[in-house]
Amino acid sequence: MSSVIATTAIRGRFLDIQNTVAQARDIHDQVRYVEDGLLISQNGKIQWFGTWQDGQAHLPAQVDVQHYPDQLIVPGFIDTHIHFPQTEMMGAYGEQLLEWLNTYTFPTELQFSDPAYAKTIAEFFVHELLKNGTTTALVFCTVHPESVDALFEAASNYQMRLIAGKVMMDRHAPDDLCDTPERAYSESKALIEKWHGKGRNLYAITPRFAPTSSPEQLKRAGELKAEYPDVYVHTHLSENKSEIEWVKALFPAQKGYLDVYHHFGLTGNKSVFAHCVHLEDDEWNCMHDTDSAIAFCPTSNLFLGSGLFPLHTAWEKQVKVGLGTDIGAGTSFNQLQTIQEAYKVQQLQGNKLSAYEALYHATLGGAKALDLDQTLGNFNTGKEADFVVLDLKTTALQQLRQSRAKSLEDALFALMLMGDDRNIHATYVYGQRVYSTC
Repeated sequence: MSSVIATTAIRGRFLDIQNTVAQARDIHDQVRYVEDGLLISQNGKIQWFGTWQDGQAHLPAQVDVQHYPDQLIVPGFIDTHIHFPQTEMMGAYGEQLLEWLNTYTFPTELQFSDPAYAKTIAEFFVHELLKNGTTTALVFCTVHPESVDALFEAASNYQMRLIAGKVMMDRHAPDDLCDTPERAYSESKALIEKWHGKGRNLYAITPRFAPTSSPEQLKRAGELKAEYPDVYVHTHLSENKSEIEWVKALFPAQKGYLDVYHHFGLTGNKSVFAHCVHLEDDEWNCMHDTDSAIAFCPTSNLFLGSGLFPLHTAWEKQVKVGLGTDIGAGTSFNQLQTIQEAYKVQQLQGNKLSAYEALYHATLGGAKALDLDQTLGNFNTGKEADFVVLDLKTTALQQLRQSRAKSLEDALFALMLMGDDRNIHATYVYGQRVYSTC
């Protein structure tokens, strides 16, 4: 796809959150709804945004206006934790985390040493993201550099912003899936040089989780982060109670699970830790103090029986949180379905998740978790033009429910609790339509 993109003009109903917030209660004040709006993008960036009445004067000559009068346009969904090699093993039955990895995940990931196979799954994966309205994702690959190449190449075809990295893993896994501390370092370094900052691609240093990396490998990962402070760190943390006990036995010199990563220099404002279901109080404090972020993965946590993530504590501790689908322990690519389960997880803890807070976590809050909130997440001028056109009434039941909606917030909540990929009418990446039901 050409790096020079024509001007795009979109008219319709727009909804976003204008600014990042420190507490959930502040989100309502930042909701922006334009009943009849216009968004003009040029070369992938938002050039103008406002009402249709005001915007007509800004329309370049001979630009076709794409009009969505009956839909709702929101910023592109951001997935802060997902595994592309696990796409084909979604819905694998009957295990909790550690058994699930050994029974299903590792055998599946062995196939990605084949570049042709990796290419096929990467292209399917990227299309599935776009079909579900996800325009940015933080992605696990496998230990094979070929898997990273395949994913970034597939994303580059759409000028899609992806953050991804090669898994670092040198123990407690099949031999053919293990590297070494030095190989993990050198292969990751080469991939950083090849992909980070090229187009919209960004790299993440990716130790799978502490038990599958030796102290020597984590040390090399920390050295890599020190050499390339602008790259991300992406790993798992405190997903499962058995996992936590295993980490404590493997790393007795550290105070706990998070302290393992912190000790090796892997916390920070571009470090994203998936799950964090069972953090201890000092770990919450460390997350806040280091400006690290959490990927909340409700469908995965419920599917594997890992536990209920305490979103209210993240707000209290002012720790950044984004939503993650965590395919393939997660059960849907779709962020609407992820929100459905996030709502239920909070209900089970006696807390609520409003429609606007859910939208925040799926868009601007996710961008903040990825340290991209100056670039993505809403319709502010100058940001990258990634957005989704939602159809609120794709089924007879949705039509009936929406006809009874008392407010915009009620309509959005009903969509989130009843929606799925059928509600994604169109997806735009960098100002261009890359998926449509039409």
